[in-house]
Amino acid sequence: MKRITTILFLLLASIYAQAFTLVIDPGHGGKDAGAIGKNSKEKDINLAVALAFGEMVKANFPDVKVIFTRKTDVFVELSERANIANKAKADLFVSIHTNSLPKGRISRGTETYTLGMHKAAENLEVAKRENSVITMESNYKTHYEGFDPSSSESYIIFEFMQDQNMEKSVMFAKNVQQEFAATAGRKNKGVFQAGFLVLRETSMPSALVELGYISTPDEERYLKSAAGQKALARSIYKGFKAYKNKL
Repeated sequence: MKRITTILFLLLASIYAQAFTLVIDPGHGGKDAGAIGKNSKEKDINLAVALAFGEMVKANFPDVKVIFTRKTDVFVELSERANIANKAKADLFVSIHTNSLPKGRISRGTETYTLGMHKAAENLEVAKRENSVITMESNYKTHYEGFDPSSSESYIIFEFMQDQNMEKSVMFAKNVQQEFAATAGRKNKGVFQAGFLVLRETSMPSALVELGYISTPDEERYLKSAAGQKALARSIYKGFKAYKNKL
């Protein structure tokens, strides 16, 4: 009887050993460079921070299965990024990006988004820029049911969406933003909602992180540096740690 109990315990332990699945999505990649700075590209910054974040989770949370939507410089369609998370039945989806502004405008700091209707024109512009990647997909008009990433009218749909994962998504986003300030000493620009297609397609708590402004010279230097990337990755990791410990 004791032997049977031990075997059952080990079986249950193996089931729960991978009880949490985290999908990390380094935005852009391959033919899609994302925002471009004077000396760097968004796709490279996103990938470096995402990989570092993932390795920190692996090293400290053996019970968490970490999946990347890409681990190299390749192009992955937005819908496929979400499919990867959905097929894995992920518990959390984190998309990592770098912000940018038109020439002549300066801004600094980090912000994290959850799915929802934008409440400010600036948030809409961020969503438009990130969603514009679908125009690189050959059948995007059919695949995304006529969604036009450059048209404000296309975003009305997000006003009517009821996101059952909103509470957990916001919890994670707030934890990350707090850590960006506490761990990396970055300006906390806050948590917002906006119509990101990659978040709309996922069926679990999710958030999109904007690491900083590649269009601002001193921000770009920080984003490109090994020290900056490590600090940003550690901030996301600590935000994840706080989130998971609360669940």
